[in-house]
Amino acid sequence: MTVDSRSFRKALGCFATGVTVVTTVNPEDNSPVGVTVSAFSSLSLEPPLVLFCLGNKTSSLAAYKNSGRFVINMLAEGQRDLSIRFAGRSDDKWAGVVSETGAGGVPVLSGCIGNLECKLVNTIDGGDHVIFIGEVETIHYQEGGAPLIYFRGAYMDNGGAL
Repeated sequence: MTVDSRSFRKALGCFATGVTVVTTVNPEDNSPVGVTVSAFSSLSLEPPLVLFCLGNKTSSLAAYKNSGRFVINMLAEGQRDLSIRFAGRSDDKWAGVVSETGAGGVPVLSGCIGNLECKLVNTIDGGDHVIFIGEVETIHYQEGGAPLIYFRGAYMDNGGAL
């Protein structure tokens, strides 16, 4: 089979991923920014590095590049609504969202199974995406709980599609 964008996307959908909301602060006006991201990975243990990817057409791309800080908020199974909210383009994404203020004023979402507060250390051009590499400075996590999972275009729980 040839590698066209549709086939490539369908093949990538065969890999189940956890769902995150990556938050930052827009340095121009200190407003909170958040976007749903499934392209997230650990990179290194020493030093503790993670990466995530954003499309070049993401409206908040400049805020992530210029803030110098971000938080990876790993969503719990019951946070599907947060994922959908931050995947959209609504102007009121933050209405009613419960969060705490992390380093540099970056929002840390409440109720997640894990949160990684990071300092941006590098960005790399990755085709139609930008790869953000961050050094983890503060961690928060729950001992129990299940992650929100995305597979073949649908949210999943332990028993199948939600």
